[in-house]
Amino acid sequence: MTLDIAETGERAESPLSAAELFEAGRAARTTLPRSAHAEYVPPPGRDPIGILRAQHENRLQNLIDLRVERMSADAFAFYRGTAAIQAADLRSAPSTGAEVVVCGDAHLSNFGIYRSPENAMVFDINDFDESTVGPWEWDVKRLVASVVIAGRAIPLPADFVMEAAQATASAYRIWLARALQNPLITRYFTPSSVTSARESRLLSADMLSLIDRVTKESRKRTSEHVARKTLETDENGVLRFIDRPPILRRAEPEVQALAQGAYESYRATLPPNTALLTSQLRLDDVARRVVGVGSVGTRCFVIALQGPTGEVVLLQLKEAEASVVERFGGVAPLPGYLDLSLLPDEQGYRVVSCQRILQAVSDPFLGFLRVEGFAFYMRQFRNRNASFEIPSMNAVQFFDYARMCGAVLARAHARSPKAAFVAGYLGTGPSFPRALAEWGRRYADQAEADYAEFVAAARDGVFAVA
Repeated sequence: MTLDIAETGERAESPLSAAELFEAGRAARTTLPRSAHAEYVPPPGRDPIGILRAQHENRLQNLIDLRVERMSADAFAFYRGTAAIQAADLRSAPSTGAEVVVCGDAHLSNFGIYRSPENAMVFDINDFDESTVGPWEWDVKRLVASVVIAGRAIPLPADFVMEAAQATASAYRIWLARALQNPLITRYFTPSSVTSARESRLLSADMLSLIDRVTKESRKRTSEHVARKTLETDENGVLRFIDRPPILRRAEPEVQALAQGAYESYRATLPPNTALLTSQLRLDDVARRVVGVGSVGTRCFVIALQGPTGEVVLLQLKEAEASVVERFGGVAPLPGYLDLSLLPDEQGYRVVSCQRILQAVSDPFLGFLRVEGFAFYMRQFRNRNASFEIPSMNAVQFFDYARMCGAVLARAHARSPKAAFVAGYLGTGPSFPRALAEWGRRYADQAEADYAEFVAAARDGVFAVA
C-alpha cells in the first residue's frame, strides 16, 4: 500500500511549504497507521536465490566464487550482500509515498569515518552504489533489520537487541525533527564530525573510546600507506603495482591502453579546482582490485598517479550498475530530483550525485565516466576512511553505534524536500519505533532463513561458474 502525497493536497504549480508538508504527513497516519509498518508479509513467489543469480550474470565470472565465500561467513555478511533481495521484498510493502534521496543499502557496516577536504574527521554514510530516489521507509527498515541481525550475531540478548532496534528508529525520528529545525543550508553543509561526537554528552565513555581507537587506526588507511605496500618504482621513475592475487592484479595491456582516455573523460566531470589539480598528475599504472562483500564481481580498478613533486595519488574506479531499488524494487529512477534525461544510463552520475546530496561533505575527487559501454564512478582511494568492527563491540558500544547510524541517516534524509512530510508522519511518540523494531525482528528471521538456503545452495553448486 502506497499513499500518494498528491492526495493530501500538494499543488503541481506551487510546492507545499514545510508546514503544509508536515501537516500532510500527520494526516497520512489515518490512511497508513504507523503501526502498519510492523507487518512483514513475504511477497508471492519470492526467489532470493534467483535474485542473486540474476546479479551474477553481468559480473566478472572469475570472482563469483569469492563473492559467495564472503557472503557465506555469517548471516550478517549475507545480509550485507542482499540489498537486492530486500528491495524486492519491500516492493509491495506499506509506504507513505514520500520519496527522498536514499542510500539504498543503509545497513550498519555502510557507515564510517573519513577525512574531509578540510582535514577534519567526519562520521557519515559511506556507500552509495544503490543510492537513488525512493521511499524513505526502505532505508530505515534496512538499517533497523541490520541492527537485529548484527546484534544476534555478536551475540547479544534478544531483549537487548530489540531495545537497540527501537532506539535506532527513535534516533532517526528525533534527529530528523531536530535537523528540520535548522535552515536548509545548515542541513546541507554541517557534517557529523568526530570532534562534535566527543563534545556531545549523548554517547557513552565506551563509545567515545571506540571512536578514538578507530580514528587512530584510520591514520594507516591513506594512499601513502597503501602505496608503500602495493607499488614499486621502475628505473624510469614510473609507479607499478605489485600483483597480490586474488585481491590486486595489474590490469591487462588492453585496459592500460584505455586508461589515459578514461582519465580525461573523468576529469571533465570534476569541479574546476579539482580538474586543474588532476591535470597536473601523471597516470602511471592501473590494477584490478576486489572490493566489499555485495560488490564482489563488479569491475573495480585502482589507478596510481604521480604528482610534480613525486607524491602518490591513488584513485578508485568502481563500476556503477543500476540501483537495486530501481531494478528489483521497481521504483522509477530519480523522479523529480535528478534529471537523467541529458545523461541516459549514466549510473556513475547517479552514484556521485546522490553521494553529494546525502553527505554533508564529500570527496572532491568524485567524478563519473563510461568505458567500453560500462558506467563507472571515481573517488579517492583510502582517504582515512574506516569502518567500525561490529562483531568486536560490547553491548554499550553496539547500542550507541546503532543510534549514531539512525541519527546520521535522518540528517541525510533531511536534505530532501519531502523530509517535513516524513517528520509529520513520524510524530513524537514511540508508535513508529516500536513498529520498526518488530519489522526488523520479523525480517531478520526471514534473512536468516534465506542465509540457510543460500549456504545450502552454495554447497550444492548452484552458484558454480561453468
